[in-house]
Amino acid sequence: MRSTWKLVWPPFVAVLFFVGIWQLSVMLFDIPAYQLPSPADIARETKINASGIWEHTAATLRLTLIGFPVGTGIGLLTALLLHLLPWVKRALYPLLILSQNVPSIALAPLLIIWFGFGLLPKIILITLVCFFPVAVATMGGLTQSDRVMLNYMKMAGAGKWQIFTKLELPGSLPSLFSGLKISATYAVMGAVVAEWIGADKGIGYYMLLQKSSYRADRMFVAIAIIVLLSLVLFALIALLERWLVRWKPRKEA
Repeated sequence: MRSTWKLVWPPFVAVLFFVGIWQLSVMLFDIPAYQLPSPADIARETKINASGIWEHTAATLRLTLIGFPVGTGIGLLTALLLHLLPWVKRALYPLLILSQNVPSIALAPLLIIWFGFGLLPKIILITLVCFFPVAVATMGGLTQSDRVMLNYMKMAGAGKWQIFTKLELPGSLPSLFSGLKISATYAVMGAVVAEWIGADKGIGYYMLLQKSSYRADRMFVAIAIIVLLSLVLFALIALLERWLVRWKPRKEA
């Protein structure tokens, strides 16, 4: 508990300091709310429109919780396939890299044309955002097994499948969770972008409405919700890693 508190309090204090400077700056320089609302204005707007904001948040969270497992699952399967079949890796890995050079916002209109305005194009977009960090991180972890243990298992007569299941796969878990943490934050971003291209509710849709009405305070509310959702998903992945990867040495704070 004490070690957790040591990790939490420095960023918490830094955020409080930043919010305090923000509030004082808006008050001292008399900045109009339509240009830069104060944290107090943002909190007040959140309280006033809590029910509507929650409805949009729930829609984005639902989309994220559907797309994130699909994207990470495909990323994990891709990493395992490319690791177990080196000739497939040589053929497809460059294409995997190239797929990330196309901005998701540029793919969105094509997905709408091909699959319509339903749930499917949104899930595909989140999948494209999420699978790459998991795939690359897991492949890196699978190839960084303990050399001493690997040579020992080979001398003991272990086959490729035994080496994979007993050494490479367990040893790749820290890298896998690193990719999952990145994908968790990308998933929320992907859901918001997906809502920009066609939705009737969600944080992305809410942001488009507020942009057209020049409500900066509500835009900041949406940004705060996106950050909060990303942090919650990140924290859940970190807790799962702490529970599963118990053998990983921990640095003392």
